[in-house]
Amino acid sequence: MSFNSLKSALLILCLFSLNVIAHAETTLVAVAANFSQPMTEIAEAFEKATGHSAKLSFGSSGKFVAQFESGAPFEVFLSADNEKPLKLEQAGLAVPGSRFTYAVGKLVLWSATPGLVDDQGQILDKGGFKHLALADPKLAPYGAAAIELMKNKGVLEKLQPLLVQGENIAQAYQFVSTGNAELGLVALSQVIKDGKIASGSGWIVPGNLHSPILQDAVLLKTGAENPAAPALLKFLKSPEALAIIRKYGYGIAG
Repeated sequence: MSFNSLKSALLILCLFSLNVIAHAETTLVAVAANFSQPMTEIAEAFEKATGHSAKLSFGSSGKFVAQFESGAPFEVFLSADNEKPLKLEQAGLAVPGSRFTYAVGKLVLWSATPGLVDDQGQILDKGGFKHLALADPKLAPYGAAAIELMKNKGVLEKLQPLLVQGENIAQAYQFVSTGNAELGLVALSQVIKDGKIASGSGWIVPGNLHSPILQDAVLLKTGAENPAAPALLKFLKSPEALAIIRKYGYGIAG
C-alpha cells in the first residue's frame, strides 16, 4: 500500500470514528435493585459494543413508578416484575409494544453465617433466629414472593413478628450481610458467584413455592427519540447480555 493510500485509509477511519462518537448518546435507566450487579456489567458491554452509554439508577420498582408519574426523566425501565411496565404502558407513559421479559428472578433464603441455613429451608419451620429480612412486599416483587413462600409453607403467622422490611431488596440484603438480621429472603443474584452461593449459607427457593418473578423491561416515552434507549433494550436480548444474566442466576423467559 502506498503512503497516500495509507493516509487516505487512516483519514476514512478517523472520520468514521468521529461519526460514531458524534452519534453516541446516553440513556437514563431506572433499574430494579436486585438487578444492579448484572446491569452494571451489561452497561459496560453495551458501551463497548455500540458507543452509547447507560446512566443507571437502582432502587425499588414501586418508587420508580411514582417518579415516572411525577415526570422523572428516565428513558428505560427495568422492573423487578411484569405488572408495573404493563401499567405504565396502559397509562400512556411507555411505548406500546416495547415491553418484554428480560429475566426470571430467583429467591434465596440466605444467611451470612455458614451452616445456618439448611439446603431444604427447614430453618423457617424450626425457628431459632430473631430476625428475617425481606424487601417491602408492597413495593418490591421479591418481597411479595417472600410473603407468598411463607404462606405456602404455613409459617407466615409464626414468623410475622420476626420480619424486618427493607425498602428494597438491596436494603434487605444489607440487613443480612451486616448481621442485623440472621437470615433473609433476597435475590439469588445478590449472593451468587461462579454458579454457586459465594459465602454464608443458603437455600434456593423452588419456583413452585411462589409465583414466577417475571422481570420486564420497557421503553418509556421520554426515551423514544433517544437512539441509545431502544439500542439498550435491543442489546438486552443479545447473546452477550443473556450470558451475563444467566451468570447471575436468573432464568430466561421462553
